[in-house]
Amino acid sequence: MRYKKAVSMLVYGISILAILATTVGIFSKSGPGEFEHISVRGETITIFGRGIYQDMSVDVAIQGIAQDVVTLCIGIPFLLTALYFARKGSLKGRIMLSGSLLYFFLTYLFYLAMAMFNSLFLVYILLLSASFFALILMLFPLYFEIINQHFHSRLPVTFLGGFLIFNAVVIGSLWLQVVVPPLFRKVIPVDLDHYTTLIVQGFDLALFLPISFISGVLLIKRVPIGFLLGSVYFVFLSLLMTALSGKIIGMALTGVNVIPAIFIIPAINLTTILCSIIIFKNFKHKVNRDIEINL
Repeated sequence: MRYKKAVSMLVYGISILAILATTVGIFSKSGPGEFEHISVRGETITIFGRGIYQDMSVDVAIQGIAQDVVTLCIGIPFLLTALYFARKGSLKGRIMLSGSLLYFFLTYLFYLAMAMFNSLFLVYILLLSASFFALILMLFPLYFEIINQHFHSRLPVTFLGGFLIFNAVVIGSLWLQVVVPPLFRKVIPVDLDHYTTLIVQGFDLALFLPISFISGVLLIKRVPIGFLLGSVYFVFLSLLMTALSGKIIGMALTGVNVIPAIFIIPAINLTTILCSIIIFKNFKHKVNRDIEINL
C-alpha cells in the first residue's frame, strides 16, 4: 500500500507551525497585565492582559499556556516519533501518528474557535487544516486493512471498550450539568466569562465523546473498525488527558483550588496511557515488510 509523501510534508509543517504557536504562547509577555472587564452581560471578568492570550480571561489563558507546554514538550516529539515509525512501515507507528494528528486537530480546532483573535490566527488555521488532511490521509488506508487480525485474541476488549464508553458517559454527564440547567432557567452558564458560547462542551458533546462511545461499543463487539477507532482514540486520549493534567497543574501553581480534579484527572490520564500500552503490547506480529511505504 502506497502512502502519499504529502503526509510527511504535512506533519513537518504541523511541527514547525506548532513550535511557533506554542513558543509564542508560552513566552510572550507584553501587555498591561491583569485588569477588570465588564462583559456585555454585566459580569466583571479578570482579563489576563499579557502575551498572545492577553484578551483571554485569566483561567483560560493559564490553561492555554499549560497546554502549549505539553504540546511543545510532548505532543510535537511524539508526532515526529510516530512519523518516523510510520515511515518504517510499522502499523503501530501509523496508529500512533493518527492518534497524535487527532490531538493536534482537536487542539487547534479549539484554539481557532475559542481563543480571542490574535496574531496567530492564520497559524491556527494552517495547523487545523494540515492536521485534518494529514489525519484523513492516514485513516483512509488503515480503514481498508483488517486491523483486528493484528491483535491477539487475548486483547481485553471489554475493559478497553468499557473505559471508552465510561469516558464518554462521565464527561458527557459533567458537560450536560453545565449546559442543561441554564437552558431551563434561561440564564447564562456559570464561568462563560466574556466568551460567546460553550465551545469545549459543544464540540465534545457533538463530536469527540460520541466517537469515544461508538469506538468502545464496536471494540467490545470486536468489529474490525472498532480496533482501528479504539486504538487511535486511546493514543489521542492519552495526549489529550496529559494536556488536561498540565492545565490542572498550571492552575494549581497560580493558587486556584483544583481539588478534586488534581487527583481525578491524572488518574484518568494514567489509565488511558495504560490502555494504550495494553493495545500495543497485544499486537500479534509486525507489519509485512513487503508492503511498500512511501511517506
